[in-house]
Amino acid sequence: MGDHKDLTDEFAAAKIKDLAENIKTCMFCTYREDNRLQSRPMSVQEIDEDGQLWFLSDRNSGQNAEITLNPTVDLFFSEPHDKFLTLHGTASISYDRKTIEKLWNPAVKIWMPGGVDDPNLSVIKVTPEDGYYWNNKNGKMVAIAKMAAAFVTGHTMDDGIEGNLKL
Repeated sequence: MGDHKDLTDEFAAAKIKDLAENIKTCMFCTYREDNRLQSRPMSVQEIDEDGQLWFLSDRNSGQNAEITLNPTVDLFFSEPHDKFLTLHGTASISYDRKTIEKLWNPAVKIWMPGGVDDPNLSVIKVTPEDGYYWNNKNGKMVAIAKMAAAFVTGHTMDDGIEGNLKL
């Protein structure tokens, strides 16, 4: 087995920031009225020092409607062969213009053609409660080489560091 290292508080927040900032896009999962999971890809705009994640969203979107009914969310980040992060937390929606302006970047205009001043633009803040991470010890290229060697030799490749996160 790989190394196991559970992280709490500021160490968990730092791990979230490290992994999520590098991966950037996650499957953002909300819960529908029938309590079934609803997923869609979303890009993180910012991760603060407390491990909170900030997204921009349309006021009329499915995720906003579902968060209004049930603020429980799950986020799944993945960079194949290298980094994985799952987070369970609570989402809140804001329409604070200063925060929207701070988080805005031109790429968001693809989904929000009205730009930074679009009145339907909202901020979703996710406050993680817990999660799980896995990443390899030596980087993606080494991990791929070790996987190839494991395939050829029939030995298990064990190059991971994993653990639970608790904030």
